[in-house]
Amino acid sequence: MKSSSLPIPARLSGWGGLALVSLLLLSGCAGDYSARTRDVRAAYQSGDYPRALEALEAAAKAGMEKDRLLVLMDKGMVLHAAGKWAESNAVLEQAERLSEMLDGVSVSEEAGALLTNERQRAYRGEDFEKLMISVLQALNYAELGESESAMVEVRQVNERLEKMVAEEKKPYQQLAIARYLGGVIREDQRDWDSAYIDYAKAYELEPELGALVEPLLRLAKQAGRDAAYAELLAKYPDVPHAPLAPGEAQVVVVVEAGLSPEKQRASRDGGEGGNVIEVPEYRDRGSTPSVRVSLGDTTQPAVTVTSLADVARVHLDHRIGGMLAKQLAAAVVKAGVSAGVGAITKSEEVAVLTFLLLNAGNAPDLRSWLSLPAAFKVARFRVPSGSHTVRVEAGGRTTERTVDVKPGRVGLIVVRRY
Repeated sequence: MKSSSLPIPARLSGWGGLALVSLLLLSGCAGDYSARTRDVRAAYQSGDYPRALEALEAAAKAGMEKDRLLVLMDKGMVLHAAGKWAESNAVLEQAERLSEMLDGVSVSEEAGALLTNERQRAYRGEDFEKLMISVLQALNYAELGESESAMVEVRQVNERLEKMVAEEKKPYQQLAIARYLGGVIREDQRDWDSAYIDYAKAYELEPELGALVEPLLRLAKQAGRDAAYAELLAKYPDVPHAPLAPGEAQVVVVVEAGLSPEKQRASRDGGEGGNVIEVPEYRDRGSTPSVRVSLGDTTQPAVTVTSLADVARVHLDHRIGGMLAKQLAAAVVKAGVSAGVGAITKSEEVAVLTFLLLNAGNAPDLRSWLSLPAAFKVARFRVPSGSHTVRVEAGGRTTERTVDVKPGRVGLIVVRRY
């Protein structure tokens, strides 16, 4: 918003002043990214990824620079879902660099957000969305067979979260899917103890792993962690966990299931003065589908390792206090601007109308990374080495993928299901 470029006459009629304020506000209004990308999501959720990418390019050209991070994240996710792992990583790398740059907040941009609303700012992403950039990159690298690069991304997620919790005092926890993926990669590299540590951390974060605790039992014994093994064995006496036989391998299937929650308007009590302040709130977009994974004659339900819907709510709830404080500060700024316009125009009517108009634009920022899944689910199999066909069934649709695994190795497949 560039109010300094529009001089205000010394005297204006009531409606003339109101028209001027309207012009000032409308000159800075951001377009609705969610509405512009509705066709993108329709194509994406139907699995028509080429059409989704075309629609996204068209929406980006018709959009604004303030939505650039969302465009990059959505494009990276569509390419990821399409199995274009290297192309996805190239775009997600751009998103990561832009996110880091945007973290240096512009004072003028923040001032504009106080006078209008948060949608005036370039979208910088929620904390968990920034972490998800690295999680998706790790999965891309794992699919490409670049395990060391995948581990770099996994470590980056864990280190960022440790900093958020320890230094920034945020009420977050580590992502179980990142830890479990770290365990899969380390196990494939035959780093048994490090793999055990990552699996154990994933289990600590998500105790309801069911049959997915198999490698935790097996590696606890293999790494000589006798006390931990005895404790796990007492909890899971019926989970088979014999050492891999010669010529045996494993297949791990990561299913990105469902639709991430969507931000919608909600009201919060602004404290003294009876102010009701609008803030964003995450609401589910349907239920997350159950997923069944088959390999040969064996069929297993995929187990939820991380509910991204739950993670999103925790991260957003932490920001609500700051949002309330900003909006209360914004109310003070708007009252001052309204009084100033009233003084210049010598009209109390214009002052009141200005204040009402400024507050009419006080809408919460509802932008978010809507192409993310609601949950990460995992199924794993022990198989003879060689080529295998994996079938993933969810929401009435079946996807088949082929994987080749060598003796003693762990093959990983990533599938997107809605």
